[in-house]
Amino acid sequence: MIRSYIQAARISFLAFTVAAFAMAAGATGAYASFETKAEYAVLMDGETGAILYEKKGDELMSPASMSKLMTMTMLFEALKEDRISLEDEFTISENAWRKGGAASGSSTMFAKVHSRIPVKDLIQGVIVQSGNDACIAIAEGLKGSEAAFAEAMTDRARELGMEKATFANSTGWPDPDQKMTARELAILARHIIYDLPAYYPYFAETEFTWNGITQHNRNPLLYLGMNVDGLKTGHTEDSGYGLVASAERGDRRLIMVVNGLGSERERSEESQKLMEWGFREFKEYDLYAAGSVVENADVWQGVYDKVPLVVTEDVTIIMTRDARKDMKVTAEWNGPLQAPITAGEQAGTLVVTAPDMPTRRIPLVAGADVEQQGLFGRAVASLKQMIMGQ
Repeated sequence: MIRSYIQAARISFLAFTVAAFAMAAGATGAYASFETKAEYAVLMDGETGAILYEKKGDELMSPASMSKLMTMTMLFEALKEDRISLEDEFTISENAWRKGGAASGSSTMFAKVHSRIPVKDLIQGVIVQSGNDACIAIAEGLKGSEAAFAEAMTDRARELGMEKATFANSTGWPDPDQKMTARELAILARHIIYDLPAYYPYFAETEFTWNGITQHNRNPLLYLGMNVDGLKTGHTEDSGYGLVASAERGDRRLIMVVNGLGSERERSEESQKLMEWGFREFKEYDLYAAGSVVENADVWQGVYDKVPLVVTEDVTIIMTRDARKDMKVTAEWNGPLQAPITAGEQAGTLVVTAPDMPTRRIPLVAGADVEQQGLFGRAVASLKQMIMGQ
């Protein structure tokens, strides 16, 4: 039968279990009391990847220039793997100039046609100036053509766990095949921050000058004293105004995505409110440290009649003050466990539940070896069970 042990029957917070686990609260779930004008929104805990809030987080949308984060990911990974260097130069082809340069009327770093630009400057041309000419030069420099680069972007997205994202270009220019979800943008931002940290400081740069023209970073939160240090804005008529941003306060980092807003002012105001709400309302608590004993499970025909069940990883929760719901922590195992038992083998499951949150299941392992009784001991145990029903 399934044996259960319930701890901490009531706490005055709604709990979100995290530790390498991404979950969806849902804008229509426990956090419906928070409202945003954004059509799409996601708030993610940076360290764990846990989703603290979402609104249409898994619906495909037009990401506009926020998809340049994928372009930069491809470039940063090539740098990390020493396939290119910051001093290497890529050419601004006539194609890059016409489609993304001064002649295009779109966001540009105003690079001259046929000029050769160091990778380190193209990075700032993309991040600070949102230059489409810089993006196309990177795509052509890495893969020969923008079409080949877009195909590689989609393939890499799948490897990073972005199952819905598709790319048709390096710039975010409107295209039916240029789609991402808000959750995927948050996943991508987290990958850049934690897996490519050497290049993340570029996103905090507030201005860059090229070809005698100084442009300022369009990320409005960089200028508000909120500890925001990235990442990227986006805007087209199709997508509305969007922003991927991240901030770090103390030992906590949040990653936020909003899209579908009606103006630059709305983008600034709504993103600021969501970020501040996340830092204000959520706090991280330790539930179990790795190696902690959760419960002692019954053992059948063992030299000991109990074995400790332990967690092998730290189990952490993030709680919000507003919901004030019940949380239950349950240890489950098929018991009694049959000896012999080897320390470290999975012997049960820790189950964490709370209203309006996905159930978290964490493996529990045996904390000690339990040898099987000898023949006589097993016979006595069997007889005892027959007589006493236990």
